[in-house]
Amino acid sequence: MKATILIVCIFLGQILAAQNKTDVSLFLRNDSANYLNEISSESGDLFNALGHHGPAIENEWLGLRIYFDRKAAIDVYSKTKPGLELQKARWYPTPEQQANGWGADYYKAGTTVGLGGIRLWDGENVVPLHPVSKRSVRVVKEGTVSFMEMLSEDVPYKNQEVDILVRVIVYSGVRKAKVEAFALSDDDVQFVTGINYHEGQQIVVEDNRIFTWGLHPEDVAAESVGLGAAILFNPDDFEKKMDDGKAHLLIANPGKYISCWISSANAKEPEINTLEKFMDFPENVRSVR
Repeated sequence: MKATILIVCIFLGQILAAQNKTDVSLFLRNDSANYLNEISSESGDLFNALGHHGPAIENEWLGLRIYFDRKAAIDVYSKTKPGLELQKARWYPTPEQQANGWGADYYKAGTTVGLGGIRLWDGENVVPLHPVSKRSVRVVKEGTVSFMEMLSEDVPYKNQEVDILVRVIVYSGVRKAKVEAFALSDDDVQFVTGINYHEGQQIVVEDNRIFTWGLHPEDVAAESVGLGAAILFNPDDFEKKMDDGKAHLLIANPGKYISCWISSANAKEPEINTLEKFMDFPENVRSVR
């Protein structure tokens, strides 16, 4: 009986592994052959030391990374066809690879939160997750998902220091990703998240969704391609929206946890290559409550 159970468990594990269309990527630029599960820094800044400037995850539709520095922004790797690319492309595929249908870094987060990045609100100003006594990240691939976590310790906030954990999860077969933030503190905090934008882009702000579509001023891709981004949220979790001139920000109610969903598409994808198609995509229409 025990042998039968063991065989069944192994079989189910193989099925789940075969269905896991996600992956993780974390490595040092000077040791790129050695993939890591976790890394930390007392300075809180490994932006230039890490490949793709921080941890990265992907599913067949998109890749995401968190910058390992004071910005802690979430950035997007866009794909033109479904598949896993980070292990070979390392976020920056060659022009030849891009011409042959690989994805590219069309998104520009700059100094903003990017797409769904997390910061804090002190009642008057946005507070970065910096300085820190230590910043740590880890990446995990399991079941049918992959996720990355960033823990920023002892962030100055309202005359105290707080620890903030940010988790981003991608799912097999699901275009959008979930962003979660946890305050590991006794007192409540106010989280800030949002979606950045650039001049000339189409922007749609709704009660529970914000969309952008258009060109980003990115200079690392072989060509400029129209890009769509979306943040989906429960409006009851946020006390107000704010446009700071570079991003539409969401100021959360006081608490110790917040979550939202982010999604992206681009003009080279045949079935979801306009703002209208992107907004009507079933995953972007369903409630996130």
